[in-house]
Amino acid sequence: MYTLNLTQAYCPAQADTEYRERTIEQVLREQAAERGDAKALRELLADGTVGREWTFTELLRDAERCGRALAARHQAGTRIAIMGGNCPEWVMVQLGAAMAGLVLVTVNPSFTVREVRYVLEQSGAGAVYYQPNVRGNALRPVVDEAAVGTAASDFIIDIEDHAELFSGLGDVELRATKPHDVCMIQYTSGTTGFPKGVLLHQHGLVQSNYDVFARWDLGPGKTVMCPFPLFHTAGSAVCVLGVLTHGATLLLVSVFDPVAVAKAIEREQPEVLGGVSTMIFAVIEAAKATATDVSAVQQVISGGAMVQPELNRAAQEVFGVPILIVYGQTETSPAITAAWPTDTGTDLTETIGQPCSHMEVAILSPADASVCAVDEQGEICMRGFNMMVGYNDNPAATAETIDKDGWLHTGDLGTMCSRGYVRITGRVKEMIIRGGENLFPAEIEAALLEHPAIAEVACAGVPDEKWGEIVACFMRMAEGAERPDDDALKAFIRERLSPQKTPAHWVWLTEFPLTGSGKIQKFALAEAFAKGEFD
Repeated sequence: MYTLNLTQAYCPAQADTEYRERTIEQVLREQAAERGDAKALRELLADGTVGREWTFTELLRDAERCGRALAARHQAGTRIAIMGGNCPEWVMVQLGAAMAGLVLVTVNPSFTVREVRYVLEQSGAGAVYYQPNVRGNALRPVVDEAAVGTAASDFIIDIEDHAELFSGLGDVELRATKPHDVCMIQYTSGTTGFPKGVLLHQHGLVQSNYDVFARWDLGPGKTVMCPFPLFHTAGSAVCVLGVLTHGATLLLVSVFDPVAVAKAIEREQPEVLGGVSTMIFAVIEAAKATATDVSAVQQVISGGAMVQPELNRAAQEVFGVPILIVYGQTETSPAITAAWPTDTGTDLTETIGQPCSHMEVAILSPADASVCAVDEQGEICMRGFNMMVGYNDNPAATAETIDKDGWLHTGDLGTMCSRGYVRITGRVKEMIIRGGENLFPAEIEAALLEHPAIAEVACAGVPDEKWGEIVACFMRMAEGAERPDDDALKAFIRERLSPQKTPAHWVWLTEFPLTGSGKIQKFALAEAFAKGEFD
């Protein structure tokens, strides 16, 4: 960890890793030259068995083939959409597009026709590369309907049809690219509404994810099991590029089935397991239920908010190691802070770690953008090499996110201690204003998670004639627990928080509305409540 003694909530850039401006092609060629016969990519099938495999030499060969085919079809700079699940062909298109000087537009395979059409139109995509079936859903009908009348309708290509995917090679050569060339557009999750296209460049993606895995001491010979979806930065950036930059092996989970994943861990012995908290919890439960030995895992990586103490205790019990958190946003390629393997206690369960390498992180006042005092709440902001170029065709939104001093505003509220560890305390836009007083959902949620009957919780502001907004609490019951009544919950929270923070409404759910990256859509809960859907 960094040894810091900060006097204000600002951590200067830390130069603790090698800093090089590289393209994705350059990284792949370096690994193929250095460790060509080592395993680069392995496919974990739905039943938990291993399918196809690639060495670094073979991965370079197929990425080149794909890149040449793409270059034969599309002019430099063309944006091509990819819609599919986790499969090796997705990775080939990702690498090939970078080597052909194209921009990859990632599309969530669960999107509706309307959502896919929005992405194709907003990005100006000139093609759609799709996987025929994802989790039993046929994608071609969705793609065909969404692409009607768009530029993408000229090239709709099945990535599992290799004759089609690799066709048209001819004598076309790969195109030289530069580290700061935009290579990817990813659409924001939409936790607060309309998604925006985030323009990401090669250097930001390569260096950021090299730095994250350097912090965790990942290197050649280690295997990373990746169930994160490839359409999200956690999959295509952190896992694919993080593993590639370190010459490790990516074990790509095609379909997330917790029992199959647990059995695969016992058999394949991966050193690193990634996943959102719901995935990690599911694997833990599956391993316990089937008496599967998953102790080969040396590091468990999760992204998003702070790790619940109960989940970390469960991970310690089953894996023998705690969960290491990485926090970031699509707009930052994506990491901003991360835990260290040496972290313990509250640093693991109540913080999101220290800032990642080569970037500045600060807590700025929402009122005037001044740097806050140590431990004072403000907005988590960052400035550095891994920032997005901007939002696609949306200069107004870009200006709202990146200020005149170059700070990218995350929209998350938090604090920073003198040691540089950051805590999340809420969302700027999720802040509940009750009678003029600011309430922060994360604080209320953390208190409620101490209740043994509550497995998952989300608090949101809902309209009220007297107070303007009041707190509604949405909960999922822990397995085997007895449901407490509203009075018992009120008494529980009053023992921990002041009266104005006590939720006025208590709603039990069996599942939450989620974004494609697994985050709870609080705005959707609030909207449904306002419509009377929980009466």
